[in-house]
Amino acid sequence: MLLTMGVSCQSDGNLIQLFSQRSFMIKRLVISLSALIFSVFLLMGGNTFVMTLLGVNLGLRGVEPTLIGSIMVCYSVGFVLGSLYGPRVIKRVGHIRAFAVFSAFLASSTLIFPLTDSIWVWALLRAFAGIAVAGSFVVIESWFSAVATNEYRATLFFTYQICTYLAATAGQLLIGLTDPAAFVPFTLGAIVLTAALVPLSLSRVEAPTIEHNERISVKAIIKDAPVGLLAALCSGVLISSFYSMAPVYAIEVGLPVNQLSYFMAASVFTFILFAWPLGRLCDRLDRSKIMVWLNTMVVGSALGVVFMGHMNLWLLIGFSSLYMGMVAAIYPVAVAITNDRIEAHHIVAASTTLLLSYGLGSTLGPLFSSSMMTWLGAQGLYYGCAGVALLLGTYTWIWQWRSTSVPVQEQAHYIQTPAETAGIIVELDPRNEEFVDVPMEEVFPYLEAEEIAEAQASQMELDLSEPEPEPRLESELEEPLLVPH
Repeated sequence: MLLTMGVSCQSDGNLIQLFSQRSFMIKRLVISLSALIFSVFLLMGGNTFVMTLLGVNLGLRGVEPTLIGSIMVCYSVGFVLGSLYGPRVIKRVGHIRAFAVFSAFLASSTLIFPLTDSIWVWALLRAFAGIAVAGSFVVIESWFSAVATNEYRATLFFTYQICTYLAATAGQLLIGLTDPAAFVPFTLGAIVLTAALVPLSLSRVEAPTIEHNERISVKAIIKDAPVGLLAALCSGVLISSFYSMAPVYAIEVGLPVNQLSYFMAASVFTFILFAWPLGRLCDRLDRSKIMVWLNTMVVGSALGVVFMGHMNLWLLIGFSSLYMGMVAAIYPVAVAITNDRIEAHHIVAASTTLLLSYGLGSTLGPLFSSSMMTWLGAQGLYYGCAGVALLLGTYTWIWQWRSTSVPVQEQAHYIQTPAETAGIIVELDPRNEEFVDVPMEEVFPYLEAEEIAEAQASQMELDLSEPEPEPRLESELEEPLLVPH
């Protein structure tokens, strides 16, 4: 009996030790995720702040829209290059060093802008900034993928999206607190971008391994879901046109800087408000019809900005917010339409190809919208974007009549997929059936026995010694002990 009690106590002790070690790892994981999320918030907020700041600064100087578009497009080109070749830098020098290099490039380029008036230097700095931002996203997103498990990867996936849009909104609001024509805002942007390095550098998560993402050929997607590929391209055109040229539009129509910040912030924030109801609709209706209605509303809201936005600030903000809410939903619906028509194990590969199509569109957007503004004035931004949406909606309407529709009950679950990403975060997509968990012991390989023992002592003060026997009654003591033969 004493032997049984000893084995039981030893077993309980092992279970408690295992539970304590596991709890300690989970605690460290939560802290590390908080650091990652904070780095994402600072990086995205600082980047959108600088992007809008440059557009406002150039608009206040009276630079031609075509030149502004040429400068802004360099960022998109750099971002695509950074997404493709950034992992090579990370594999060579490591995640932390690479992130430090990218942050240094971002901060340095931001501080150089007010030191020169050369358009060529500004364009080169925007290209470097695009490469650095993409490389930073590769580092952060690969870390997210490394620490995620099937139990909560969907939550982490959506948290990443919400964090990026809230950060983009906060970055727009910062514009109203500064003088865009002065040097100070560029210093503030550099400080925020540099601060993004701190939380990630203090994280003790093991640096993950970056694997090359497979891509489905463009020909294969054109065969099965051409609307998805075209919609990703048009989404890149529309979103990059707004981010790069909307500040210039606001300056040309006479908005003060503080009202401009509200105009930009409300337009970016609206997507979060529309995300849930659009997701409900996309799981209950034919998604090609949803795509047609989205583009119809984009055309209507863009024309609303043109013909009614000048009457009142709130009308301008309202129509612009509706416009961006619908535009931001085009890419997730494009991904959903594509996933409905391909094999489940190709979801990540298809998403990577669609992101490249989006990247191509984002390089065309600033050039297209700036040309429209040079031709038609400030309103040319919304005229041009309305034309793009009209073409996409018309093509989708024709395609849905010529192709076989996927029954609603057979559609894949709709997921709000981020477009402004380096592409690694798509591995966390809840529809990805090939996601592989990483054991916590590999995430935290540097935990020493002393740390675990300290955690056990601080979290659980349990006495694992052999319990004292209960006192026996006198009648029990008088009974003879039975010894087996």
